[in-house]
Amino acid sequence: RARIIFRVMPMTKRAFSLVELSIVLVILGLLVGGVLSGQSLIRAAELRAFPTEVGRYVAAVQTFRDKYFAIPGDMNNAISFWGAADSGDGTGNDCHIASSSSAATCNGDGNGSISYSITTIGNESFRFWQQLANAGLIEGNYTGVAAGAASGSRTVELGVNTPRSKISSMGYTIYDWGTLTSTGYSWDGYYGHVFQFGAQEAVPDIYEAVVLKPEEMWNIDTKIDDGRPGTGKLRTYFLGGTCTNVTTDPALGEYLLSNNSKACWGTFSTGF
Repeated sequence: RARIIFRVMPMTKRAFSLVELSIVLVILGLLVGGVLSGQSLIRAAELRAFPTEVGRYVAAVQTFRDKYFAIPGDMNNAISFWGAADSGDGTGNDCHIASSSSAATCNGDGNGSISYSITTIGNESFRFWQQLANAGLIEGNYTGVAAGAASGSRTVELGVNTPRSKISSMGYTIYDWGTLTSTGYSWDGYYGHVFQFGAQEAVPDIYEAVVLKPEEMWNIDTKIDDGRPGTGKLRTYFLGGTCTNVTTDPALGEYLLSNNSKACWGTFSTGF
């Protein structure tokens, strides 16, 4: 008889070769590099938005002044154009809480200055944005009062009473700082009306929380101003020597470019 013999072939274990592992590592490296590169491109696009935003706001104010012969927020006949948000006279303490989803607003005192103190007049710094929007010169709708309608408060809320920047978590406020001397946190010198920019504080209050790295701030400053933190239109703060060196002399101020953490917020002088 013929004998049928079955042979059992030994099982072999197959692993990835060094070439295959190398290909996988290369692909992972490309993916990680692509993600990081994409994040850098997004951040670069955000930073490029800053000069566009402040330039647009300055141009809007100039157009507003040409049309209404006043600074938005400060104009003393605003209710003649958009109606009164308060009891009807457009002034007084009730203007601090007279929030409106419509164009209704309150008057300023017409002295040519947007007050830093909210309690002196009907929220000029918040009515500023509301009236620019009322005039169709900026996008959005703004309440014209502090968030939570707190009388005398400077509480901001992104996109509600102040504009939201394209830079992540950043917003703008407007005040007339005039000339500052020995404040202990800002450089001495003339500021005038400034767009104050930064992240919202935890309180929340105005935008005085850090939002930019020193290198990012320096990059913007170099492109649109003089590249120095204490002089020119664009300025930042001492902040304990994390954004800039600690000196009270504006001419000696320098950005701490070695710090790779967010450490800066600041002001842009508008010229009006």
